[in-house]
Amino acid sequence: MTSPLSAEQIGSYWADGFLFVENAITDEQLTALVGDFEAWADESRSHSEPYGDTLANRPRFDMAPEHTADDPRLRRVASPIEVSDAYLNVMRNNRALDAVAQLIGPNVEFNNAKINAKQPGSSTEVKYHQDFMFQPHSNEDLVACLFFLDDVTLENGPLNVVPGTHQSELFDHWHDGVYTGAVSPEVEAAHVEHALPIYGPAGSACLMHTRLLHGSAPNQSDKPRTLFIAEYRAEDAKPLQVNHLPSIYEGEVVRGERTNRVRCSSYEMEFPEVPTGASFFSQQAKADAPGNSADRR
Repeated sequence: MTSPLSAEQIGSYWADGFLFVENAITDEQLTALVGDFEAWADESRSHSEPYGDTLANRPRFDMAPEHTADDPRLRRVASPIEVSDAYLNVMRNNRALDAVAQLIGPNVEFNNAKINAKQPGSSTEVKYHQDFMFQPHSNEDLVACLFFLDDVTLENGPLNVVPGTHQSELFDHWHDGVYTGAVSPEVEAAHVEHALPIYGPAGSACLMHTRLLHGSAPNQSDKPRTLFIAEYRAEDAKPLQVNHLPSIYEGEVVRGERTNRVRCSSYEMEFPEVPTGASFFSQQAKADAPGNSADRR
């Protein structure tokens, strides 16, 4: 295993909760990933509702509300590694994963994967949240690797992160008895001014701590913004709730070895709601429901 991170980069990750990595995948891998996604986007033209099968019996492919046959708006592919050798290969072999092994290894398991896409002019946004509030584990050594399949700019809906919030509290994602998958407007307002956009060329990746507060705005440009997100966990971090993106590959040891040990940290949170829709966008849409304390209109 190579060691791509310097001591300074490792320190930066633990201080800020994220790290940008250039050339996280090869040009050949990038081309293969983009090719498969474009094929799925073309396939989605013949569908007006979420479609496809997953292990959780939920649709694999989800489109934005403005999706049409002439203007396809595929926004989510759940667990693409189950239907694409290219995505499975990248999940198992990439420079960012070597960095993850430096941060939380040496023993690392695969947790889940998805594609989040924003087509030009898309209304799709991701409200501020913490990933850990969707997936409690015995400890918090989980890292999401967000691979840029397009050049990410300030205009096409980049990831926005709030540095240091991984060391802060776990914010409620339940509001008035509804699991919205987002923090309250008050929490967002208190932190959004400190958020930093993460942008860079295709093939780069952002490594993000599971507790880091983050979100993203709609794509206001004429260029797409597509992310392949593969999440990994320390081998001794055991899930306490069903995986919200279950996969036949969950728990596969991708670096190091299996130890059959469990490590626990101290925290408290309300269990998340297991999703029933095509993607978490339907959960976050509840934040805009009339009468909800998380109303954001």
